[in-house]
This record gives sequence, C-alpha cells and structure tokens, in this order.
Amino acid sequence: MKDFVYNKIPTVYFGEGVLKKNLPKELEKVGTNVMLAYGGGSVKKTGLYDEIMGVLKQAQKNVIEFSGIMSNPTYNKVREGIKLAKENNVDFILAVGGGSVIDCCKIVSAGAKINEDIWKMEFRYKKFPNEFIKLASVATASGTGAEMNNGAVITNEDEKLKAGMVGALSDFVILDPSYTLTVPEKQVISGAFDTLSHCMETYFGKPAENNVSDEITESIMRNVIRNIREVMKNPNDVKIRSELMWDSSLAECGLLKLGKITDFQAHQIEHQLGAYTNCNHGQGLAIIHPKLYRHIYKENIHKFARFAIEVWKVDNKDLSEEETAKKGIEKLDKFIKEIGLPSTLKEIGITDKEMLRKVADSSNITQGCAKQLTHDEIYEILLECL
Repeated sequence: MKDFVYNKIPTVYFGEGVLKKNLPKELEKVGTNVMLAYGGGSVKKTGLYDEIMGVLKQAQKNVIEFSGIMSNPTYNKVREGIKLAKENNVDFILAVGGGSVIDCCKIVSAGAKINEDIWKMEFRYKKFPNEFIKLASVATASGTGAEMNNGAVITNEDEKLKAGMVGALSDFVILDPSYTLTVPEKQVISGAFDTLSHCMETYFGKPAENNVSDEITESIMRNVIRNIREVMKNPNDVKIRSELMWDSSLAECGLLKLGKITDFQAHQIEHQLGAYTNCNHGQGLAIIHPKLYRHIYKENIHKFARFAIEVWKVDNKDLSEEETAKKGIEKLDKFIKEIGLPSTLKEIGITDKEMLRKVADSSNITQGCAKQLTHDEIYEILLECL
C-alpha cells in the first residue's frame, strides 16, 4: 500500500427518523441565515420540504431558498447560488437531494467566500478554496456518495466541459433510507451502478497487487450486486434501500481509496459524454465499463482475474488467467443487461460519430488502471459502444 493520511469523515446520522432527532441540535451551532437548497418539486411532494421547514422555523432561522438545481448541475446554476449566498449573507447551507444538489452546493459554499471566478481559479490558476460556508447534506437518493467528500462534478456549458471541482465537505450528513423510497426503481438501479462503478474505478487503480482496501471494496461490490437484484424484486423494502445507501457512502468516503491511486478513466469519458449529450450518468457508465475493460484487461490481467473470482464467483478451475479475466468482464456485461441498463449508445439515442470524436478529444486522461489511454484509444472505445 502507498502511504496515506486519514482524516475523519463527516458525522453521519443514519437511519429512519434521524432528521428530526438530530437536525435541531446541529442548527444550534450555525448562524441565522440558512440557505435551503433542493432540486425540483419532489421534496415538496414527499413532505420532506415541510418537515425541514418546520425544524428550521422552530430553530428561528431565516430561510433563503435555492431551488431548481438540475441533474448534471451547470456552472451557471452554481453562479446563481453564489450570488444568492453573498447577497443574503448566508451562514449555513443545507443541501437536500441527490448528488447533483449536493455537488452544486459544495461549489456555492466555496465560491461565496471568494471574490474571483472559482472555475477560472481552479482550472486556469490551479488554486483551490480553503474557506467555506458551513454545509450539511440530507441525501434523498443514493449512488453518487456525494455527501461524503468535497469533490463536485459541474458542467460548464460555455466550454462544453463536465469536470471535477474542489468544494466544501459537509459538516454532517443525514442518511434516512426511507427518503429513497420515492425514487423510481430505474433511477435506483442507475444510481447503484454508479456506486459499483466507483468501487471498480478504485479497485483497478494502483498498486495493482491486492491489499486490505481492495478486499473491503470486493465486499461492497458483492453487496451492491446482490442488493440491486433484491431491489428489483422488492422495490419498497427500506432494508434493501438502506444497504444500497450505505454502499454508496462507503464507496466515496475515502476509506476504499486509502493506499491507492484511483483510476476513474470510465468516469472521465462519461463526464464528457454527458457534457455533449446530458445522458444519464449511471447509464453512460454501464455502456462504457465493459468496452473499456475489454480494451485494457491484458495489461492488468491478474487483477481482472481476481475481480472475476472474488466478485462474480467465476469458477476458474479449468480456465487460464486470461480466460478467467474475460469471464469476469462477460459477467459484468450480462449483469448490466439483467438489470435493465443500456449496453450500447444507440439504446440511449447516441449515434453521432463526429460528436463522439469531440468527446474523446476533450476527455481528461488519467494514469490508467492498466495503461494510460490516448484520445484515439478513447475514440475507439466510444465507437465500440455504439
């Protein structure tokens, strides 16, 4: 394992009914002006909005609403939030929603504390924020694990770039799995595949030899796979939703990444695909992963063989290491079809090869879990996805 420093994760309140029990005492620690951030109307339809507003009013907070945060949040929306936070001297941000809402608020929290454009600051000058408005997250969907870290994925529509930014880390997190019961089954499955993707992107990172972090990751991957199948049979079972919610948080709290250089090349490709098409993140990842792995597995064949045996339970008794590795990728591909996620770009209406060339050329290239790709190789992989 590589050397590392481990800082504690945010305080997590996990379980049904934890908001009413714990939000009031946390609000005693923050100022009067609270920004309540959320996406569309689902928080109002489910009654969660009224529940939170009741707690905020009881705590005598002045509430500033920041609503309409979209999937794949844009930098223009971030700027809207920054302006609102500055104009109202916001002391505390409560992000209520899935990864998009939470990611947007991470950058609003940072951007409201500086007098320069945070996109230019991070991407042009390579400077990163160190002062933030206090932030907390109430997750209503699982998959991204956004509540557990300070990274955010934001789309700059003007630059046709969907990229990771550095923002605030939540002071505390509320994870009530019952909130996810209103999330449609297809969205739950897509989000859970994002969790599986986070695990794979970490697992296949460097060093390639197995270590305790990888063994924990194997366990979480098996749990995600099992519970995706279970949620398809019992979509309203809160116990299953709770498993997937905690899987999501564990995958992105930093624990699995200790001692590792992570890969996330599939994510980088999908982010740019999203920048050009606004496709669903989990669906895009499901299409890309098997094609990417078939392209590179020979350069990290031992780890791919282990993935097949430990995660997919491939019987390798009469198989070579290469055959075992290929079986694991085949199992992943079959699982994607089994759970109803797309396996080709055509299934989600993407056929433009010229556009895919632009996606490939603008994709960020990581060190790679097996080999470092070129933009031409990324284009080849995208063509294989058609």
